[in-house]
Amino acid sequence: MPGMMDTVLNLGLTPESAEGLAKITKNERFPWDAYRRFISMFGNVVMGMKHHDFEEILEKWKKKYQLTNDTELSAAQLKNICKDFIAIYKKRTKTTFPLDPQEQLRKSIIAVFESWNNPRAIKYRKIYDIKGLLGTAVNIQAMVFGNRGDDSATGVCFTRNPSTGENKFYGEFLMNAQGEDVVAGIRTPQPIQALQKKMPEAYKKLVTIRNNLEKHYRDLQDMEFTIQDKKLFMLQTRNGKRTAQAAVKIAVDMVKAKLIDKKTALNRIDPNQLDQLLHPTFDPKAKKNVIARGLPASPGAAFGKVIFHADETEKLAARKENIILVRIETSAEDVGGMHAAQGILTTRGGMTSHAAVVARGMGTCCVAGCGSIQIDYKKEEFTVDGKTVKKGDYISLDGSLGEVILGKIPTVEQTLSGDFNTLLKWADEYRKLRVRTNADTAEDAKRARSFGADGIGLCRTEHMFFHESRIDYVRQMILVASDVTSLTAIVDEMETALEKIPGKKIRSFQEKMKKAIKNLNEAQNLYTTALKKLLPMQRGDFEKIFTIMKGLPVTIRLLDPPLHEFLPKEDSLQRKIAKKIGASLHAVKEKISSLQEINPMLGLRGCRLGIIYPDIYKMQVQAIIEAAIHMKKKGIKVLPEIMLPLIGTVGEMELLKKEVEKTANSIFAKKGTKINYKIGTMIEIPRAALIADQIASHAEFFSFGTNDLTQMAFGYSRDDVGAFVPQFMQLGILEKDPFQVLDQSGIGLLVQMGIEKGRQVRADLKVGICGEHGGEPSSIEFCHRNNMDYVSCSPFRVPIARLAAAQAAI
Repeated sequence: MPGMMDTVLNLGLTPESAEGLAKITKNERFPWDAYRRFISMFGNVVMGMKHHDFEEILEKWKKKYQLTNDTELSAAQLKNICKDFIAIYKKRTKTTFPLDPQEQLRKSIIAVFESWNNPRAIKYRKIYDIKGLLGTAVNIQAMVFGNRGDDSATGVCFTRNPSTGENKFYGEFLMNAQGEDVVAGIRTPQPIQALQKKMPEAYKKLVTIRNNLEKHYRDLQDMEFTIQDKKLFMLQTRNGKRTAQAAVKIAVDMVKAKLIDKKTALNRIDPNQLDQLLHPTFDPKAKKNVIARGLPASPGAAFGKVIFHADETEKLAARKENIILVRIETSAEDVGGMHAAQGILTTRGGMTSHAAVVARGMGTCCVAGCGSIQIDYKKEEFTVDGKTVKKGDYISLDGSLGEVILGKIPTVEQTLSGDFNTLLKWADEYRKLRVRTNADTAEDAKRARSFGADGIGLCRTEHMFFHESRIDYVRQMILVASDVTSLTAIVDEMETALEKIPGKKIRSFQEKMKKAIKNLNEAQNLYTTALKKLLPMQRGDFEKIFTIMKGLPVTIRLLDPPLHEFLPKEDSLQRKIAKKIGASLHAVKEKISSLQEINPMLGLRGCRLGIIYPDIYKMQVQAIIEAAIHMKKKGIKVLPEIMLPLIGTVGEMELLKKEVEKTANSIFAKKGTKINYKIGTMIEIPRAALIADQIASHAEFFSFGTNDLTQMAFGYSRDDVGAFVPQFMQLGILEKDPFQVLDQSGIGLLVQMGIEKGRQVRADLKVGICGEHGGEPSSIEFCHRNNMDYVSCSPFRVPIARLAAAQAAI
């Protein structure tokens, strides 16, 4: 934990030993400089005093004698400073500064042990997921003094450049100083190469040691050194922290230099670190005014004007304006604006909320669940900590850190190196898991292929419906679908009742029946027209995706979300659709209201929709099969996999499979040709995992939808977890957010059970995962261990999954 634990330098000095040291070294200034450093460090680290208690005294003396640097202070001045330091020490701690070196040592040992639990060390362990360690050791080393005069120095160096990975000696040093001066930035250090002129012998030796240490540890070394009277002392070496860019370059270069093998190189890279290479970042030199923090839902950096509505975002983005879409939460109808925005900010929702999942798929920066922000849609502004940000004001988002920043922060685009591709090719040599992508558009599919995706594991057809050229037809289809169902039932009942109607009433009954049939025909026409309009659009979508994924499997999920998600909330849009279907605004409002559900995630969605409104699924299957046949005629190999969502009973699976096959066979007969396709399901309801053997008798593949599986098994709404899951993790109730990292001991058991039961019935059952966990390294390791065939993740996480899959195999 570099820089996290406490250190006490110059320990053992007293006024008496300082005088002795002055005589031995014939340098009266240096021991008093070391002693004032010791009093300051001991006061701060051991006794908890503030740095500024000592800094104020030091600055007062420098000002008195009009000095700029600490090195200009004379021995006499330093003696007086030490007296003032001891006086402030006594005033603040109510104790006398210890003059017994053994007492100094005992107290310092205790302080270093206790620094294991200082706030920065705790935070560091949390960030880097360091667990299970009880504490630290305390090292006691003899001092060497870099502040002994102009023949002494101190520095920090790396065997290679930790920012770029370039194989060039990198570091800084200061003459007549101690290590803390280099780190604290009190004086401007010199580049390590300048040491060659000042102390050629020490520099030559340092370069030799640099080469030896890197060869020995076979990794980038972060070293600290001190030169005392021209003699070089090495204080420590450790594996150096590095950027993602440097990590990749160093690993590849070391394989080329035969220092390490490919397996070691692959294991050296933290898969999550690759995110840095795939998204823009903020200029590290820029100043930031962070006004709020939320969840780092989708990595990257963006700035833009604050806009509160998705449709307005689309219009402004079309004029090449940078927009940050700010919403309380997003829904499926916001997808157009989300796609057009540079970044997305929501005040509700977790890491697998709609905003987070869609943003990651698009590669758009997103900060979610920022609860400290209060949005007022009417005034078109938001407030946070007394600050008001209005529509059109600029903000910046850091999706990697979850920061909301006032104003524009310039971004830096990342470029992928040849080393990056080399590393991923090595990963492909070792991994057993295939890595597919979650892609809903040709653009997503193209991006994922460029990142090395082995196919599509989840194509969400509902996202295709939100394009402005088709959303009105979708709304028309939804609003008249229930009319067709209810009117069909009414006409059927009337036909049955007709025989029993007395002669006198038969004429008026026939009139009513005639009117009902007319209404039914009108509703059927509107319904059929909408489906006919949507069919070629869906077919075109699939043809584009099949063309990009030629020869690779494409899993297409039939319509899943509740129907009300497609319906407009604004009056103007409701009026537009009312006119289109020849209904009153009041009737449309009533219909929209009737489709609202108390708990839509558990309501009329997924396969239930396909059963109640079979024509919708029939149209989608027709679009898939016809697109595949068209591709076949063009000589493009297609491997479509039709996925039935939210299956919880064998009856649902059996019924819908028959309908899919019936539609496909009808098209084959009409076209005079066939294509191979698979029918499977998403295992996302706990009951489906429990009866997986029964479902597998009808399903050719399982795709575990771990977002919903986690939601239903935990009983946590994934859109509301931001309100309590972070606190649960702080309290130790949860180790990780289960929507980010697969809960292997609970949800994992359901997945294991589903795989085992399914393969007992169907040995060749293809199994994958398509929840957000498909791109998370520890979850990928679980998938490898449980013999899944593939993982599927958002396009930007494909490289991460490729590397994580290789590490799991290694």
